[in-house]
Amino acid sequence: MASFNQVIILGNLTRDVELRHTPSNQAVANIGLAMNRQYQTKDGERREETTFVDCEAWGRQAEVMAQYLSKGRPVFIQGRLKLDTWQDQQGQNRSKLKVVVENFQFVGGRDGGGAPGGGGGGGSYSSAGSPAQDGGGGGGGHQPVSDDDIPF
Repeated sequence: MASFNQVIILGNLTRDVELRHTPSNQAVANIGLAMNRQYQTKDGERREETTFVDCEAWGRQAEVMAQYLSKGRPVFIQGRLKLDTWQDQQGQNRSKLKVVVENFQFVGGRDGGGAPGGGGGGGSYSSAGSPAQDGGGGGGGHQPVSDDDIPF
């Protein structure tokens, strides 16, 4: 049976990018995004709902995101869903669905602003590889990004 796991989202960062390094010095960034959806009820009332999604990026891609993105900035992300499972301190099984960033694109201008729903231009960054399945980083193949590749 074939499967397909791809997510494409455009949202605003809910916090500054949190950059950490694994014991093997692999960079990993945690990113929070908020996406707004406006709709109209049967009664004609306009409503808005917000969906919050946690994302993670690895390697040079994580470093670039941490360097150029900050809270409130819009970003376009393409990636895959990943289910993390663990046991909490009380021994309860926990799980969380997140997006592993495979590509991203800056949205909005150089000033760090950006209207909700996007803005003009920007640049994109694509990773050539993804981390190992064990979640411990690894997964070389990330291409270095030169200053000429940064759109601002």
